[in-house]
Amino acid sequence: MPSNALPSELRRFVKLRANNNCEYCRALGSFSFHPFPVDHIIPVSKGGSSDHSNLANTCQFCNGSKFDKTEAPDPVTGEMVPLFNPRNQPWNEHFLWSEDFTKIIGITPIGRATVSCLKMNRDEAINLRAALHDFGVHPPDLLS
Repeated sequence: MPSNALPSELRRFVKLRANNNCEYCRALGSFSFHPFPVDHIIPVSKGGSSDHSNLANTCQFCNGSKFDKTEAPDPVTGEMVPLFNPRNQPWNEHFLWSEDFTKIIGITPIGRATVSCLKMNRDEAINLRAALHDFGVHPPDLLS
């Protein structure tokens, strides 16, 4: 087993805690073609642990865009800021939905940097959110 492989019980715990939704962009895991990976919020390569308090359920796109990043520039100020941490920061303090629920709006430097870095408003995500909203299943009802 690779040193960064997580026990299946821990993966199940993380997915259940997040209702199998992405803890960054709130994509619904039940509508994904691919299983959602578990992300180390602080990467192991940067000293992060594999404890549940450092793990987040993520969609493939947020996981791949974040990779080993822990900070990114705020697109408004250019200042480097930490990325959103779903374990210790409430989602609603950093993000809100656009009026039509298709775009995620960063309302703090952390939120703006995370939206930009993880490409949360790519066309495919916006289109899927619109369709899922029409079916009454978006936005997901997650704890903030």
